[in-house]
Amino acid sequence: MSSWKTVSLSDHAESVDYGVTASASTSEVGPKFLRITDIQDGRVDWDTVPWCECDEREASASRLRTGDIVFARTGATTGKSFLLKDCPENSVFASYLIRVRVGSELNPRFLAHYFSTPQYWAQITSGTRGVAQPGVNATTLRALKLPLPPLAEQRRIAAVLDAAEALRAKRRAALAQLDTLTQAIFIDMFGDPIQNPKKWDRIPFGLMLMNIDSGQSPQCLDRPVIGDEWGVLKLGAVTWCEYDPDQNKALPPGIEPNPALEVKSGDLLFSRKNTNELVAACALVRQTPPRLLLPDLIFRFRLRSDARVVPRYLQQLIVYPSKRSDIQKLAGGSSGSMPNISKARLETVLMEVPPLQLQNDFTGRMMAIETLKDAHRSSLAQLDALFSSLQHRAFRGEL
Repeated sequence: MSSWKTVSLSDHAESVDYGVTASASTSEVGPKFLRITDIQDGRVDWDTVPWCECDEREASASRLRTGDIVFARTGATTGKSFLLKDCPENSVFASYLIRVRVGSELNPRFLAHYFSTPQYWAQITSGTRGVAQPGVNATTLRALKLPLPPLAEQRRIAAVLDAAEALRAKRRAALAQLDTLTQAIFIDMFGDPIQNPKKWDRIPFGLMLMNIDSGQSPQCLDRPVIGDEWGVLKLGAVTWCEYDPDQNKALPPGIEPNPALEVKSGDLLFSRKNTNELVAACALVRQTPPRLLLPDLIFRFRLRSDARVVPRYLQQLIVYPSKRSDIQKLAGGSSGSMPNISKARLETVLMEVPPLQLQNDFTGRMMAIETLKDAHRSSLAQLDALFSSLQHRAFRGEL
């Protein structure tokens, strides 16, 4: 690496530009209009990207091409970048994105990998502007410092990291396919719960419950628990409908934990408050570290012994897309606040109750799928560690 230069992006970028200020349209008029929200899970489904009307001068200045890298200027994904590996010939980008087009001495794949390194994020974090909604601008990006190996070396590094990333992508795809399989098994065994084609009994949720526990959210430390500390779960522990105990904050010294709110294996957790899209997430706690407490934004469902429902079936029922959408409609809240679902409204929801034997058969199938998912997660964790090591070595000139 001693022969590598450290350069500013501005010295080797052909352009760093803002996008078009326009309204998205479903009418097939004008160019395709790429927005921050169209970039999901590291890809763009161009079939779902809308169009926009803009004059030819704007369209020409903001037209996208393969090899361009776009950055989120603001919002939750501030600083996140995306390399365009393909795009429609007539496509532009929205004003909440910034486009970087590289010059002849930079390989776009090499640069895209650099934009996910800790070195890059350290510069972005120090360069963000704004308090309520941090953002980056073209000036911040132009000033970025980056290593510049010879072009052939850039291509070699990019190829190695591309190969490692492809393995990670395959593991993530396999996990997504198992999620799809779970839904397929559910609908095959029980049918769509809203349509209820198999005419299962429907029982008010409140009649199945001993209680809906509410948690507490004291002011916590800005870090996860260490060792045998007590901690409080964050909302992210259930947001994706799978329990993630790593999403927690440590309880400060001097605040006594309430042992009655400690999360246990077998608990059924439900996000009572979140955005419109994420509220009403539900996760079953298969296993958990000790000393993690229920927060106030998450309910815990405690089922009656005679509820005629098993936890794994109930969890999958609640998160089945049509059923969850129905439950989300119960959410209320004042303007500008996150939607909230009350206990009283939840207790009125009619739950479909198939025979217990069928629910138990379903649970057995889910346990087999969870075993497969655990194996894929373990493999993905190893690949993530390998990628991080390769990335660290690559940009130190040690690969």
